[in-house]
Amino acid sequence: MRELTAEFVGTFMLVSAVCGAALFSAAFPEVGSGILGVSFAVGLTVLAMAYAVGHISGGHFNPAVTIGLWAAGKFETSEIPRYVAAQVAGGAMAALIFYIIASGKADIALGNFASNGYGSASPGGFSWFSAFVAEVVVTALFLIVIVGATSGKAPAGFAPIAIGLALAAFHLMTIPVSNASLNPARSTATALFGGGTALAQLWLFWVAPILGGVIGGVVARFLQDD
Repeated sequence: MRELTAEFVGTFMLVSAVCGAALFSAAFPEVGSGILGVSFAVGLTVLAMAYAVGHISGGHFNPAVTIGLWAAGKFETSEIPRYVAAQVAGGAMAALIFYIIASGKADIALGNFASNGYGSASPGGFSWFSAFVAEVVVTALFLIVIVGATSGKAPAGFAPIAIGLALAAFHLMTIPVSNASLNPARSTATALFGGGTALAQLWLFWVAPILGGVIGGVVARFLQDD
């Protein structure tokens, strides 16, 4: 239960960063920090939580990471459903909390509630294929960073820094395309409050990140060979 609680809390914190930065900070240009602020809010949150609870659960906070680590030979098959359930639940709880907070301001524009999307739901108007390719590629690269940074041959104690900064960079790359998922639990959490389009397009933000996670895990397993 400690492991599952750590995954719940870590994913709760990650989705809180997404919602807080995207709905509140970026929504108010006079005080917000835009795409840069959202990207670093997510990256720094994962960095902090990896240090805080990573030694308990591994610090996945993401079904694509869990399945990618399984593909890399670093996670047990039997543990996948429990981890994914804890991650989805933690993300959904965070989205609910921020929906309640946002509802306290009458004129706030929630839009799609920071959901991921393509076509008309893409910040830059990119097609589903563009979003799919982007999500597969950056999630694969993310897994390569995770497995490499946590390898026994890597400098000890620095893995959360590499992982957090990489995640911030990947968000900078893909927010204009898909609003940056890399994480099915994050996508599910915001889609629950983002409306019909977000829910209809949610399939892509499960399939693409998980596919990318598996590809990245397999490549990382070959590269590291611990």
